[in-house]
Amino acid sequence: MGRARRARRIAATAAYGGGVGAAGIGALGLIGFAVLKLEAQLARRVVGQPFDGSPDDNAVYGAGLGEPVQLVVLGDSSAAGMGADSAHQTVGAIVANGVSAFMGRPVRLTNVAVVGAESSGLEVQLANALEEVPHPDIALIMIGANDVTHRIDKAVAVRHLEETVRSLRAAGAEVVVGTCPDLGTIEPVAQPLRLLARRWSRDLAAAQTVAVVEAGGRTVSLGDLLGPEFAERPHELFSADRFHPSPAGYARAAAALLPSVCAALGLWGAADDHRVPDARRGEGVSPVAVAAVQAVRDPGTEVSATAVEGESRGPRGRWAVLLRRRRTPVTDRSELDGEVSDAGADGSTGTGAVDPADGTAAAVAPASQPDGIPAMVDGEDEPGDQGHTPEGPGPA
Repeated sequence: MGRARRARRIAATAAYGGGVGAAGIGALGLIGFAVLKLEAQLARRVVGQPFDGSPDDNAVYGAGLGEPVQLVVLGDSSAAGMGADSAHQTVGAIVANGVSAFMGRPVRLTNVAVVGAESSGLEVQLANALEEVPHPDIALIMIGANDVTHRIDKAVAVRHLEETVRSLRAAGAEVVVGTCPDLGTIEPVAQPLRLLARRWSRDLAAAQTVAVVEAGGRTVSLGDLLGPEFAERPHELFSADRFHPSPAGYARAAAALLPSVCAALGLWGAADDHRVPDARRGEGVSPVAVAAVQAVRDPGTEVSATAVEGESRGPRGRWAVLLRRRRTPVTDRSELDGEVSDAGADGSTGTGAVDPADGTAAAVAPASQPDGIPAMVDGEDEPGDQGHTPEGPGPA
């Protein structure tokens, strides 16, 4: 079963209740489970002692005129900032300072995240947050790692997250969720536990994306955002316990989340709401489950709801737009001229325009933009689970 289909199934199960098995462990059998349990025990011995807590970053950040923007942060130890040396080094504080700089207004951060929290703990965190800030402007959630390590049923975890997002939206808040990180990048974890942790993490992240977008929020894939850099500079990007990020690691995560937080608050202006996704950057529009899989494979990407020719849903579910808001260099358009001129009659190198009738790409002549999101090639995704760049409207 492809990851897009698994994500749809998990999200659907979450929406209607029920479960699909504790993180998929049942399929391993008793012998496989015993091996994993032993490896987990060995990993705990290698990982350093956890910190006593996390910095208290509840404060007003930045400066400017007007009432403070109300930012609430919910989630686990990554949201709480375990491993940071000071309050200003947490993801919440970095994002708050960034928003203040863009808006010219102070930002009041209310952080109710709990170290060790699973998604089931979001309900209490939400109640605490709304008690202090009844109508937050923006909410940032980072959750999922403990659901994987504690082998929580993915559908149950996703249901708690979806309910939290819906409640925050009902309170008037924009919501940005940093999805489950790829636990397969944690160095002390041995194979085959590392391989399974990667699969469980990515499946949960994809399902989280589907549920959050359906609930009215947007997601940013954290995935293995820090994986390659951790491998090269572990002493700089890991904290002392060799598990949680260091202040430099949190800064990298905040850099991925800040552009989406600013977009949710409308700081980029009306032009951003209607811009056509840039296919050169792998951006595009597709069914939300397909966009979720692409985001999992490409850390730092944002997924949010959109519409195609005025319709929010197609035959394969809600339309979603995948954007890379962290700008990175792309191939100069002139370098693509040779590729565009060689396009076949089927438009395989042209712009993939969405046909809302069946959710497939219409064959069109090569246009000013190259092809949309490339086909999935890792063997985990369904045939046809590919994104497309429409010529119609951008994000709604």
